[in-house]
Amino acid sequence: MLLERLIDQFSICKVQDFSELHFHQTPMFVGYTHEEISIVCKSDSVPRHWIEREDGWTCIRICGKLDFSEIGIIARISAILASKNIGIFVVSTYNTDYFLIKTENFAQAAEALVQNGYHFTE
Repeated sequence: MLLERLIDQFSICKVQDFSELHFHQTPMFVGYTHEEISIVCKSDSVPRHWIEREDGWTCIRICGKLDFSEIGIIARISAILASKNIGIFVVSTYNTDYFLIKTENFAQAAEALVQNGYHFTE
């Protein structure tokens, strides 16, 4: 399976409302429930009025479009990283999955994934 490390640094935030979100920015992920509005965005684009914020994330994207019948993709990757005590934050879209890993753990995570048959784009 081919993986791509996205260049930007990312932040995971909780925000009060949608007023400062720039939906044209990519990638941006929004989770909206009756309890909160959570976003993942580039660290240099975090809204000014955040409630909680966690910086220092690197994002890995699974390349290509995944079929809904493919089972266990997130489970396999998360198990590999969990065996190295590396925490993740996962976001799924219609086409694919994104794994956010603390930047200080990226080299170890990438090495573990490569050792388990995953490949990174150049």
